[in-house]
Amino acid sequence: MIARLRGRVDRASEGQVIIDVGGVGYLVFCSGRTLAQLPSVGEATVLEIETHIREDHIHLYGFVEMAECEWFRTLTKVQGVGAKVALAILTVLEPDQLLQAVAVQDKVPFTRASGVGPKVAARIVAELKDKVGAMSLGPIASVKHSKESGAEAGAGLGEDAVSALVNLGYSRSDAFTAIAQAGLSMGEDVQLDDLIKAGLKALAS
Repeated sequence: MIARLRGRVDRASEGQVIIDVGGVGYLVFCSGRTLAQLPSVGEATVLEIETHIREDHIHLYGFVEMAECEWFRTLTKVQGVGAKVALAILTVLEPDQLLQAVAVQDKVPFTRASGVGPKVAARIVAELKDKVGAMSLGPIASVKHSKESGAEAGAGLGEDAVSALVNLGYSRSDAFTAIAQAGLSMGEDVQLDDLIKAGLKALAS
């Protein structure tokens, strides 16, 4: 199983590149984003590789960044999303943009990718919500309400702060971004009111 290639760029074309490793040319399929980050022909590069083995072929999918490789693996686990569609999505959306789109259940960004219609986009955000939704809020996502808060036991502080900002008229996407930013500078003993105020401050900046 090939997990990484270190070699020189032999030649590249739309959607693929040949990496020369000790005189052996490996054909690697890539997103447009990875292809744009590759050095010029003849220069050295390193690609993280996801190997797909089928009865009739062995395909290598390469990524400059590990985060993109991990997202490729995650996307291809969604029903109806094959390798080609996953690469198309990674061409138009960066890992951080994917994370936020799933977290706020925004289907629109995914439809910008070739081969992704509304139904597939809806399936992506629905199936991946539980896997990556909390990640967008960072450490604050794991903080629970205190017993004195009067909130529902076990409720997530970050999610409730996001809901509060949405109720004030902000979009869910902006609210997520603001609370995630605020949560980075606040400890685990943060109170809901303080987190909301910090989120409002972030939105105003």
